[in-house]
Parts: sequence; structure tokens; C-alpha cells
Amino acid sequence: MEDLEVRGPHNIWRLIRTGATFERTGAMNVALAALNAPKSIRIASRFLGWPFKWLGYKGDINQPPILRAISALGPAYIKFGQLLSTRPDIVGNTLSTELKVLQDRIPPFSRDLAIKTIVSELKTPLEEVFINFSEPVAAASIAQVHKANLKSNGAEVAVKVLRPNIAKAFKRDIDAFFFAARVIELLSPSARRLRPTDVISHFDSVVKGELDLMLETAAGSEFEATTANDENFQVPHIHWHLSNHSVMTLDWAEGIPLGNVEELDSAGHDLSDLSERIIQTFLRHALRDGFFHADMHQGNLKVAKNGDLIALDFGIMGRIDEYTRRVYAEIIMGFINKNYKRVAEVHFEAGYVPKDQDVDAFAQALRAVGEPIFGEDASKISMAKLLTQLFDVTERFGMETRTELILLQRTMVVVEGVARSLNPNINMWKVAKPIVENYIKENIGPKAFFKDFIKTVQMLSRFGPQLPEIMDNLKEKLDRTNIDKPNYNVSKLYWFVGGSLATVMIALIVFSI
Repeated sequence: MEDLEVRGPHNIWRLIRTGATFERTGAMNVALAALNAPKSIRIASRFLGWPFKWLGYKGDINQPPILRAISALGPAYIKFGQLLSTRPDIVGNTLSTELKVLQDRIPPFSRDLAIKTIVSELKTPLEEVFINFSEPVAAASIAQVHKANLKSNGAEVAVKVLRPNIAKAFKRDIDAFFFAARVIELLSPSARRLRPTDVISHFDSVVKGELDLMLETAAGSEFEATTANDENFQVPHIHWHLSNHSVMTLDWAEGIPLGNVEELDSAGHDLSDLSERIIQTFLRHALRDGFFHADMHQGNLKVAKNGDLIALDFGIMGRIDEYTRRVYAEIIMGFINKNYKRVAEVHFEAGYVPKDQDVDAFAQALRAVGEPIFGEDASKISMAKLLTQLFDVTERFGMETRTELILLQRTMVVVEGVARSLNPNINMWKVAKPIVENYIKENIGPKAFFKDFIKTVQMLSRFGPQLPEIMDNLKEKLDRTNIDKPNYNVSKLYWFVGGSLATVMIALIVFSI
């Protein structure tokens, strides 16, 4: 009931203000055309916007219409625009490209207000923990960063402070987004293919993770641990005792922002090598660890003086389980080797595509996706383009949306864009192949079988002492549920389980020899 109330008709006013701003800035026609909106949506949008044009925000007249409108509407809209920039399947390639240049255009809040937040959260005066606390050095839609030194040892740190009342502001706008998505689905069944409610739900989950800096602190700490032994890669050390829900403290990362290509080149960094390392780093984390940085744009990456890649901002992290990693690796490797039949089989084996579909027809559809892409010049072969079209094909064959794969695809699109900004001629598949091959060798081949076998034995061994009790309980349950039915021969079950355990142990001995 609460959810329905929050996301109810009172959000119409917020939509009117949004529509009015889009009309006043000239962004309405651009947005509707990009989305290929049906007539019903166009009429509703103009109805909510044009009569109230005078209520809309003016925005920066020097910006293109869409950027002008989004920037004027505030943090939630800016964040949503950034998300949509990675979804050309929803907004089209032209608008997606335009939104990629969208930066957080929110002015910083005062240093005094940041200090007030820190003192309130850490329950201690600022001067007892920090010295040389700077003015904001970076401001984003959700938080801003200050540079300081620890009083204890003088070490340079970055202090990230959440914007005051930002959670309430985001919640208000996201509620309006949900309301708009449901209206769109109601007015236009054809628009449901874009899954507007699912898109907003994904956005909501992303934002919730960024609005609690304690969660980001935990993510950064885990990421630091999983990548501790990675060569040429750094994650700033997290200071737990100086972090809270609205404050996060970590080592200051000195380096050149990855978006400053000219400065990187002037400093003598190998741009081609950097572009390859970015791709391989992402794939290594996704496949090896199942835990990866899911917001690897230029603003969240620096290059240290020694050439190390430095990752920042851990508000959006992705996770994929071990089984999904194996599926993902086999899919990529199948495309690399142009083994479309195997790619199709993997989808069916994983249950991604319903079993009533034809595997050969699916393989043919995959070939129609892969061959035109692989027919291009090697330097122009896009993994992101392939993955986008792959998901379009799987949707036609009845594959349901899988959130973890969408986040993986989205990150791959961003990472590829970053890599090509450094080296437009990068061969994505050549760079990706050794990482994927190594993962498959370690996790899918004979060696992986033996590892899985060991895990199975270890799991079974834990239940060994409890086996008699388990069998007795099972017998009692069978007796209760089959009073009027012939009794099961439980002794056979004993023999089956015991035989299975014996087989496992014998096999373990054989493999160990």
C-alpha cells in the first residue's frame, strides 16, 4: 500500500514539470524521436508539457537540447541520463552518443556543510582526524570529494561526503520515474518491449548502492582485497574507522585522469598498452573473481606515475556467480572461434533459451549476428556491438532478461569505449582471447573437473557422520506420506547413497595417483 501511495497520481505534478522543461529546452521532440515513441505516448507527453511550458526550467542555452533539459532537472535526471548513455538499444545510437558526454554539472556544496556532515557522522571534531581539509576538488550528483591529510601520520587522503538530503531528493524523482514508466506501459503496450519499469528498477538499485557510502566502503574494501596481487593495478586503501553512511575516507590516488589523453601521451605512457590493459583487467576481474567494477568510465580511472591503472568510485559493482562466468566465457570464446553451434548449445545448457526452441535455428541466428561483425576490419570489430545484438537475438528466442548479464554487457560497452578513446585501432578480440582462454583452461577443462570433483567430495564428507540420522528421518517422512501406498524399500536407498559415496572416494583415490 505504501509503495502504491508513494508512486501514485500525485507524481503527475513532477511529470508536468519534467515535460515543461523538455518543451522549453526543445528536448521533447528529440527524445520522442530517439525513443521512436508511439502516437499515444507522443500525445500524452505533449499534453503534460506544452501547456505548462512556462513552468519548465530554462537550463544552459549553450548546451544541446537533451543535455540542457537533463542538467536543469537535477541530480537524479543527470544520473539517469548517464545510465541511458550505455543503452543504445533503448535510446538509439545518436542520443546514446550525445548522452555519453553528459557530466555531473552540479555545483559543489560548501566546505563548511561538508565539515558539519563529517563531524556529525564520525562523532569527533574535524581537527582531531584531518588537517589541511581542502575545498571540494570534485563534485558529482551524489557526493563530492575533499583532499586532506590524516592527523595521525600526515598521509594524504580523499574524503568523500554525501550531499545533504540527496537520498530524499533521489527518492522523490525515482518515484516519479516509476509512475511515468507505468503510465507508458499502460498507454502503449508496444513500448513494453523496452521494459521501462525494469529499466527504472535497475536505476533504483544502482542509486541505492551509491546513496549509502558504507556500502561503497565495503565494496571498495572487497575490491582492494580481490585485486591485491594484480600487477599494474591499484585500488586506494580504505580507512574503515573514518567512514560511515555519509562519509568515506580512502588513500589519495595521485595520477593523470584517463580522459586526459594528451597529458597521458605527454607523460610518456603507452596509450596502446593502456587500452589493452583496461580490457584485460575488466575481463580478469569479471571471470576470475566474479566481482568487477561496473562503472569503469574515464572519470573513475587514473594512471599513476609508474603506469599503474588506478580504479576509483565503488558505488556500482557487479557480481556474477561461478556458473554464469563459465557460460559467459564459453560464449565469448565460441564467437572468437566462430563456433556458433557451440554458442547456441551453451545458451540451451544454461537454460537461457527455452528448450522448446530449435538449437540449430538459434545457431543460424547467431551466425547472422557474428559474420557481418567479423567481416569488418579487425580493428573495428566491436565486442560491445556483438553483445548488444546477441541479447536482441536471445530475446527473440524467448530468453528472459537476466540482470547480472545486462550489467556485464553495459560495463563491456563502457570499457570498450574507454579503450578505443586511447587506441581507436584496438583489436578487441585479440586482446580478450588470452584472458578468456586462460579462464577456460583453469575452470572448464579437465583441471576444472578435478577441482569440482574435490569440492563435491568435501561437501559429501561433511554429511557423512549425519548420514544414518538423515536416512532415518527420510524413512519416517516416507512412512508418513505413504501410509496408504506400498512401502518403499529404504534399504535400497541406503545402498544407493552408500555406493555413491564409495564411488566418489574410489574415484578420488584414482585421480590422486
